[in-house]
This record gives sequence, C-alpha cells and structure tokens, in this order.
Amino acid sequence: MFEKAEVRAFGLLAVGGGHEVYWEESGDPGGIPAVYLHGGPGGTLGQGSYRNRFDPSRFRVIGLDQRGCGRSTPHVTVPGYDLTQNTTAHLIDDLERLREHLQIDRWLVNGVSWGSTLALAYAQAHPERVLGIVAMAVTTTDRFQVNWITETVGAIFPEAWDRLASHAEQAGIGYRRDHGRLIEAYAQLMRHPVSATRDAASLAWVEWEDHHISIGTGGVHRNPRWDDDEFRHVFATLVTHYWANDGFLAPSILEQMDRLAGVPATLIHGRRDVSGPAAIPWRLHQAWPGSELIIDEGEGHGGNSMVEAWCTANTRHANRTSSDTA
Repeated sequence: MFEKAEVRAFGLLAVGGGHEVYWEESGDPGGIPAVYLHGGPGGTLGQGSYRNRFDPSRFRVIGLDQRGCGRSTPHVTVPGYDLTQNTTAHLIDDLERLREHLQIDRWLVNGVSWGSTLALAYAQAHPERVLGIVAMAVTTTDRFQVNWITETVGAIFPEAWDRLASHAEQAGIGYRRDHGRLIEAYAQLMRHPVSATRDAASLAWVEWEDHHISIGTGGVHRNPRWDDDEFRHVFATLVTHYWANDGFLAPSILEQMDRLAGVPATLIHGRRDVSGPAAIPWRLHQAWPGSELIIDEGEGHGGNSMVEAWCTANTRHANRTSSDTA
C-alpha cells in the first residue's frame, strides 16, 4: 500500500432531482485519473482508506459517496425520499456528470464488492471513457448472485439465516420462507411506515451481513459501523432496494460482455468468499479476453493480500497507460 494522500479538493455536485453527490480528490492533479466506487450499496467512502491503494505521485484519485448515502444529500432515509430516483442508471449518470465536471476524458475505474458491479455497469454504458478496470471482491448483482447471498448461502450459516427469515416471518408483512423472496421482504420492511419496524429490520439485516462475509476474514465480528443508526438504516435500505431489483441490471452484466471488448481489467477475488463464489469472476473472465483473474486462495471477501494485489494492479495499469500514451 501507499501513503494515504490528503484530500486536496472536494465538493457537492448537483446531479438533478434535488440530489447532490459528494466527491473528493487527492494525489497528483496531473496524474492518471482514477475513480473509486465503494461497496454496499450505501457503504460510503468511510475514512478514505481507499486512497492508499493508489500511488499519489502517479494518480489523480477521485472518490464519491453514491447518491443517497454518506456525505451526499439527501439520504434515502429522509421522509418522502423517492427510491425510484436511486437506481444503477442514476448512479452511472452521476459518474458521467462528475467526470465532465472534473474535465476528465477517460479514467481508470476501481470498484470493490458492489462497487465492482457499478464499475462494470458504468464501463458497459461508457466503454470509451474507461482506461481500464480494477475490481476486488467481484460481484455482478444478478438474480443468481442475489439469490445466492440471501438464500443459498444459508446452507452454510443455517442458524443466522433462520434468524433472518424468522424475523421477516414475524414482522406481519405476509412473508413465508416457503413462499416468496426474502430479499423482497426486507426491502418492504425497510420502507415500512413504522420507524421501530425499520430499525428492527436493519438490525436483523446487518447481523446477516456480518455472517455471510465472515469466512476467510477472521470469523464473525460485529461491524462497528452498525452502531451508527443512520448509517445502518441507509445501508440496509439501499442494499435491500438494489438487491430486490437485481441491481436494476437488465440485460445482466454477463449478457453484455461484448461491450467491454478492448477494455483491460484485473479481477481480484478470494477463494473463501462464500458470499460471492469465485464462479462469478470466473464467468466474467471467460467472457472477457482483455481481463486477468487473480484468485487469492487464503482470503474471503477482502483481506490484506487482496489489497496488495489491488495496489499492484493499479500500478500495472498506470504503466500500461503511460506506455500507450508515450
């Protein structure tokens, strides 16, 4: 990893419909533009640890809090928020507005977890604006993956999944585990008019989050971010909203891989990531001649050696870009 560069510019960009997206910039203003897309949805930039994944002497690094979360406004939790204005298409448009605002022609797109889905979807929509992609803990947020992470992987964590399903069954919304999708039940609960119902659902949801990413990451540990009620509510609202709609991606990413012909990429994934099996990046890699796939045998949904591979991949892409433009 590199020394964490200080933020030297930031702002709120109006993107329409009353939304303002928070962005920040660090590194060399004359360097190779690189944008970082956080996970979740709703995971936010947090404390900015993403900035030490880039050599600050070579990259102009841009991060943003995706609409509805973090320092972007308004949050999805404000009364009357219109969730129909928060879809993958809106996030892609926000990225294009930011790219134009910062007067960037093309950039290297980085994404982690959900951020990798957004990176792929953005690149498929605007391949001419992408120098390359670096994706870690690779996701595609299609029906297969959503069903896997909310239903199938319950075979590995049966106790935690039973608590998740039981909460939805007892919430009075008509859900039964033998009929209907659990993710749709939680999306409904996070839009419930009673705040106590939303709060209880958010707590049940994040307990499940802590379990399904635990293998290969040191066991089940409660993420301290959940102590912040607002963060937890925003996160659970956005995750269930996007997952219940299969990431708002139709056709799916895998059905549009021809759009990425000629776009170089590095896909980094942990073998022990049972929340998103290695079959996902493998399928992408098989359909993408310009990609390289790195499977880390010892890691799960992230980890130090994967982060090192991420840093190295960015440097390789920088070397290739510099060579191409020399």
